[in-house]
Formats: sequence, structure tokens, C-alpha cells
Amino acid sequence: MAHEDAGHYAAKHPGGKIDAAIADEIRNRENGGCVTCAAAHEIAKKQGVSPKIVGMNIDLLEKRINKCQMGLFGYGANKDKKIEVSSAVAQDLKKAITDAMDGGKISCDAAWAVANRLNLTKLEVACACESMEIKVSTCQLGAF
Repeated sequence: MAHEDAGHYAAKHPGGKIDAAIADEIRNRENGGCVTCAAAHEIAKKQGVSPKIVGMNIDLLEKRINKCQMGLFGYGANKDKKIEVSSAVAQDLKKAITDAMDGGKISCDAAWAVANRLNLTKLEVACACESMEIKVSTCQLGAF
């Protein structure tokens, strides 16, 4: 959801219920009404739930997710992207991204897997995707 949707994130989850333990973790990790992507993933691991469940709880609590680990949103005063277009993308990375694509896009989860497999940072993969004009879709937290 976009900036203008602030205060209405819960609408994405009609009938959704807040998990008290997850909500406590979110409140403990939030800063200025925001929870970083990394913190949300840490909460998911600690609570033994999927990142999607933590993302839903963040929405239900009307908190924002920031500092996407792929660099796609939540940086700086304007909450901009952190990614930059790479001047050159290594052939093995191009192939890994292309192989992981589905329907002309690559999911966040698949991009993370590419980064892990090639021993790259998530940001490096996102920058390569940007250079290749490939959209990253299906955020693991449900932010997009």
C-alpha cells in the first residue's frame, strides 16, 4: 500500500485477527510507527510463523514497514528506494534471475534465494533486477 494509504493498512485483511505475541514483538521493535523489514523477518523466525503473518499483524496494528532489504522502499526522508541501476550485470546473475522469474517478474522470496545461492547481498540482486528492468513482486511481508 502506498503512503496515502497510511492508517488504512488493516483494510487489506478483512476479518484478520491480531496475534498478541507477535503484536508485542512488533511494538518492541517499532521506531516511530515503523518496523524494518529485517526486524519483521526476525520476529517471524522467533515466533515460528511466516513473514506474511508478521506483515499482516503489522498492517492490523497500522504500522509501516520500512527499510526493505531489497532496497525497494523505506529509505530517507522521502521513503525512497535504495537500489541503483548497475552498469553491468554478471552473466551468472542474469541467468539466475531469469531462471527464477515467473510471469515476467521475480518474487521477493526467489530474489532472496538467488542472493543466497550466489553469495550476494539482497541489494545486489535488486540492483541487477533494476538494471534488467525486472520487477520484484510478491513481498514476503505483503507490503506489495
